[in-house]
Amino acid sequence: MQRTPRDVAAAKPGPPGPAASAAPAANPQIQLIPASAEGALDAADEAVDLLLESGRAPGDVLVITTGRPHPWAEHELSFGDASYWAQHDAGDDVFYTDAAVASRAASRPVVVVAVNGGPDTAAAVALPLAHARAGALLIVCGDPQQINSVLGTGV
Repeated sequence: MQRTPRDVAAAKPGPPGPAASAAPAANPQIQLIPASAEGALDAADEAVDLLLESGRAPGDVLVITTGRPHPWAEHELSFGDASYWAQHDAGDDVFYTDAAVASRAASRPVVVVAVNGGPDTAAAVALPLAHARAGALLIVCGDPQQINSVLGTGV
């Protein structure tokens, strides 16, 4: 297991300055990809493809949907809840989850949210959770007005 700069900072006592800069989770970069609810899942898939093509490790990426589950999640859940979450815990591939159970997912460097419908409360729950789970980058695919009203910021 490789040590990240945060692990090194935690392992070596020293001045508080460097440790503060080693905590990117407080303010991940946010990218908005405008998409309709019907197109949000496709936009999220495209974002994941670009991340992987640019060298991002598959295990670095968590995808959360607010409406219909991603087809990968539907397929994997057909093998049972324990098998599905075991893949999450292994952390070696992109993991897709529904907003309703996303609080069970661990933080990852990149979180992609597809605001692809669902109840109005789904985005209101998923976006702050995704922001908290994203270590370096949060990508949100959906209606910019809805996303900005939920996040409370102009993204």
